[in-house]
Amino acid sequence: MTISVRKAASAAVLSAVLGAALAGCGGGTGRSDAGREARLGTPAASAAASAPASAPPSAGGSAPQAGAPAKPPTLAPGPNGLAPVFERAKQHTDKTVALTFDADMTADQGPRAAGGERFDNPQLIATLRALQVPSTIFMTGRWAEEYPDQAKAIGTDPVFEVANHSYSHHAFTSPCYGLPALDAAAARADVDRAFAAFRTAGAVNTVPYFRFPGGCYDDRALRALSTAKVTAVQWDVVSGDAFAQDPEAVAEQVLAGVRPGSVVVMHCTRSAAPVTEEAVRRIVPELRKRGYRFVKVSELIGT
Repeated sequence: MTISVRKAASAAVLSAVLGAALAGCGGGTGRSDAGREARLGTPAASAAASAPASAPPSAGGSAPQAGAPAKPPTLAPGPNGLAPVFERAKQHTDKTVALTFDADMTADQGPRAAGGERFDNPQLIATLRALQVPSTIFMTGRWAEEYPDQAKAIGTDPVFEVANHSYSHHAFTSPCYGLPALDAAAARADVDRAFAAFRTAGAVNTVPYFRFPGGCYDDRALRALSTAKVTAVQWDVVSGDAFAQDPEAVAEQVLAGVRPGSVVVMHCTRSAAPVTEEAVRRIVPELRKRGYRFVKVSELIGT
């Protein structure tokens, strides 16, 4: 995947709607020092392209369970064996859309959680269940350790699939909005550590997909990721839910951006994305009225 005009346009929209303080949360180009905002993800900056063919999957060592694809599809390696990148289904005629939610928590946020800050959002998960919205949850290993019961409940529910958002939520390339950067060996180990945290928590419906912290990556990051046999998953629709206070604005931004085959990035973190659940209750019925069907990322990749 290459840096595109569309990515730049997404950044401009987000900046206009949520202001410069949110640039690191879903509309940047991978070049910012807004570390706080970057903890909730940004579009990628990469010169690598992904190939469309399928390749043998890997699910980080977890066994397939009911509710998860027996063999979750992945993309073939990109040029020079780089990990492939997926951001939108190539089949643009089927009105499907994947809502994805980043369950973010960095390795150093334990004291904040101990002090009462909530990095989870159980009401959002309950709403997705009640509305029967198949969803992909990109979870950090640290989040799974902080909320093991929730990680297990999500990871054993056929409504959801759990994907890897790293263990520490440190950057895989630098600069990346002020996030601490990992070298190649540490980055690869961070992926494995997250999958191990999911297994320890009992989240068995895991899939071999990975989302870069901050959304930032380059060829070096893709090379480090290549031996994990995962597909890097980005997005084409920025929800703008990070630090937002107006659920209607978030909903309108999603509704304006969704196209057949879209991947929407949202967040499952109450303290930093407090209006996501309310926005979802507006987004889901409206997209269904427009004829859209909600799917997990694994279904989009498989088309």
